[in-house]
Amino acid sequence: MCLSRVQAVATGSNIFYIFHPFSLSSMLNDKHLRELIVEHNMITEYIDLDTQLQPSGFDLSLESIEEFLGGGAVDFSNKERVIGETRQLTPDEDGWYQLEKGVYKVVYNEVVKMPLDVAAIARTRSTLLRNGAEVGTAVWDPGYEGRSSSMLTVHNPFGLRLKKDARVAQLIFFHTGEVGQGYSGVYQKERMK
Repeated sequence: MCLSRVQAVATGSNIFYIFHPFSLSSMLNDKHLRELIVEHNMITEYIDLDTQLQPSGFDLSLESIEEFLGGGAVDFSNKERVIGETRQLTPDEDGWYQLEKGVYKVVYNEVVKMPLDVAAIARTRSTLLRNGAEVGTAVWDPGYEGRSSSMLTVHNPFGLRLKKDARVAQLIFFHTGEVGQGYSGVYQKERMK
C-alpha cells in the first residue's frame, strides 16, 4: 500500500482525507497508521502514540465508565430507538474502578476521524480477556468522527479492577475503497470537545 497519493476532500465544513492504495481491503500496519495519525489527525487526544500504536492497530484507552440505570429499545428505522440511561461511575483517589460482574459502557479518551476510504473494528485487548472481561463494539465507518463508547462486560464472578487510561481495546483499520457517502448517523461528532 502506498500512502503517498493522499487527496483532501471537502464536504461542507469537514475535510476528509482519502488515500489511494494499489490493493484494496488490506489491513493497515503501524507505518500507515502513524502517517494517518500524525499527518492527517485520524486519531487525536491519545496519551502516548508510541505506546498505543501497535504493529497492526491502535490501542484505545479508558476515559470513563458508566453503569446502566434502565433499558433501551432498538427498531429498524431508529424512529423508536431509546438509548438506556446511564450514570458515570467515579474511580477511587488512585484512579481505579472496582467493577462487579455485569455490563457497563466505556468511553474512550481518543477522538477518531475516519477517512472516507478506511473503516475500523475494535477487538478486546488480551489482558482484559485473560481477566474475564471483554469489550463489545460496532464498526467505525468511513467518515465517522467522535469520541466513541463501547460495551464492557465483566464475566469474572470476582469482578475487575480497571484503572483510568487503561488500554482496553485495539482498533484495527482496513482500506475499504472510497465510499459514496461517509457516516452521517446520530453518533457523528459524539462527545467532541
